[in-house]
Amino acid sequence: MISKVKNAMSNLVGGMMPHGHHHHNNHHSGGGQTCGQDSLPPRFPYGRPDFLDLTPELLQYSTEHASRPVLALKRGSRLPWQTGYAEVINAGKSMLNEDQASCEKLFVKKPSGKHRNSTLVDDNGDGTGIPLQFWGVFDGHAGSGAAIMASKLLHRLIRDGLGEICHLLENPSSAPPICLAKNGSPYQAEAKKGATQEAEDPDAVCDSSVRFHMEKVVSLESLIMGVIETAFKQMDDLIEKEKTSYAISGGCCALAVIHLMGKLYVANSGDSRAIIIRNNEVIAMTNEFTPESERQRLQYLGFLRPELLGNEFTHIEFPRRIQHSELGKKMLYRDHTMTGWAYKTIVEDDLKFPLIYGEGKK
Repeated sequence: MISKVKNAMSNLVGGMMPHGHHHHNNHHSGGGQTCGQDSLPPRFPYGRPDFLDLTPELLQYSTEHASRPVLALKRGSRLPWQTGYAEVINAGKSMLNEDQASCEKLFVKKPSGKHRNSTLVDDNGDGTGIPLQFWGVFDGHAGSGAAIMASKLLHRLIRDGLGEICHLLENPSSAPPICLAKNGSPYQAEAKKGATQEAEDPDAVCDSSVRFHMEKVVSLESLIMGVIETAFKQMDDLIEKEKTSYAISGGCCALAVIHLMGKLYVANSGDSRAIIIRNNEVIAMTNEFTPESERQRLQYLGFLRPELLGNEFTHIEFPRRIQHSELGKKMLYRDHTMTGWAYKTIVEDDLKFPLIYGEGKK
């Protein structure tokens, strides 16, 4: 009995260790071999944000759930813009803190050939280029691996993406060109020498002034926003790709603030919040992504790909769980095509747990 309890506790504690690293008893002949995530090394070792500069003793102390110490910046240490920071571990949901944060000063410049497409280039480089200040918080869940990886690499992906358009950032008074050549310079459509002119189409638009009004004008700010949004997607893809080679546990929300060329950009993926407090007024800077706010998109995905629901969930939303005795009765429901509610006759398939349930955070 004691052995069973010991094994159960070992599995429970092991399941909460970072990056999915925990020990298993191997009952196969020639034991000692593990498979899957357990045999993979972590992408990054567990730790707290670099700017806290914790000693190994303080790092261990930060995991104590009984005392729950508040970690803050060391006396005398300063972050840009007088940035403050404090954190405390959860009340016992997980052994380690699954959340992360980063604060980095970077410089945007056109990448050189050997550093192109590399997210491991030193953050500060040689200190030349367009300065960029980055703040990020990453709300991890079901493990700390994804949050740690995002805190290490998301700002570098943003920097590298901005580096690809560095020549446009250096000329902010000019609108970004619609098309770029292969070398990244503005594309100029010119007739090749010796090329014969085709007969003009009477319906073709030849007047450049008319053609200009048919093109969408994109601002430099919109281009920067697109780079940041693309970096979020690249970070997601990178985590998925590297999970084949490294143990990266869990997932995370990401909230990033970027100061570039005198403007502040805020990007959010998940249910974290960014606010500005000015003269006792709270100004929301982000919109949260919750199952409630994303209801129709998630329901539509469940409708298109029912195999993802594992025969356990229904994509249809009901005000509450349905009882077996209510089969054949009519109940309020809401599908992915609806913002309001209607009645439908309850069938056997509706007894499954609703994919969207509850109202999320208040």
